[in-house]
Amino acid sequence: MWLLFLACLLCTALIVTDCQTLSNERPIIGVVTEELNYTNVKDAKSMIVANYVQFLEAGGARVIPIWIYKPREYYEDIISKINGVLFPGGGVPLSGNGYGQTGQIIYDIATKMNDKGDYFPMWGTCLGFELLNFVVAKKDFMKRCDAQDLSTSIEFSNGYKNSKMFSDLDENLNRSMQKQKVAIHYHRWCLTSKNYTLSGLNKYFKVLAVNKDKENTTFVSIIEAFKYPFYGVSFHPEKVLFEWVLSKTHQNIPHNLDAIRTSQYFANFFVNEARKSHHHFPNKKAEDEVLIYNYNPVFTGKYNANTQTYFFQ
Repeated sequence: MWLLFLACLLCTALIVTDCQTLSNERPIIGVVTEELNYTNVKDAKSMIVANYVQFLEAGGARVIPIWIYKPREYYEDIISKINGVLFPGGGVPLSGNGYGQTGQIIYDIATKMNDKGDYFPMWGTCLGFELLNFVVAKKDFMKRCDAQDLSTSIEFSNGYKNSKMFSDLDENLNRSMQKQKVAIHYHRWCLTSKNYTLSGLNKYFKVLAVNKDKENTTFVSIIEAFKYPFYGVSFHPEKVLFEWVLSKTHQNIPHNLDAIRTSQYFANFFVNEARKSHHHFPNKKAEDEVLIYNYNPVFTGKYNANTQTYFFQ
């Protein structure tokens, strides 16, 4: 009898271990909405540029919008049901009570989750990259720079291959990233290498790559937290894949094969990180009610460089 009982316990332990290592093949990632900085939709209150949704879908994830201006309880609830968060780029203040405050709350919740062993990844693109650094440093250490419509290669830092992000990078793509223009920057503020050290951010994030702006100022362009599955890029991989507007301010988005493969690499990497989270909704109905499929993007190319945007009323 005791031998049978012990055997059952051992079997149960093995099943639990296997469950913890299984990949979640139906990841759902939340994209944080932003305050409006333009609109052609009446009564709209917040927005998501559709490129970010498409970027995550290209990696094999589904998407839900995460609303701004909500109480902490809302964020605790929704994060317990999804598998990661993406902070998109944009032009809103990090110190505001919308996108910026939402980012601070989500960062606090995600940090506590990971500290308890509940794997939960986050990704920041451009403004989202700045937001991650802002909430960690608790101060703005950015400097004015000129990286608008700037296409670059990726200048890897020492030790980048020892990161989660690039440990599986194949040599062919590795060479292409370093030799070809594969990234597009749209930002007027940068975190210089000097300020990254002065701020202490280099103790929280490992700098995986840098770039130079049009005035030859070196700035940090790819980061990965040492302790947490938090990642950021100062450029826009989603634009390479999904944005085709040509205008005075948008002339240099690369669409060559190496740029496409690079952007797909980032999408695949982050979605695969989300597969390590096993949060889920209580049922399919609750899941379906919040997915981005409930909303329709609006063509905004006439008014803005972005091709499509979701506006939320």
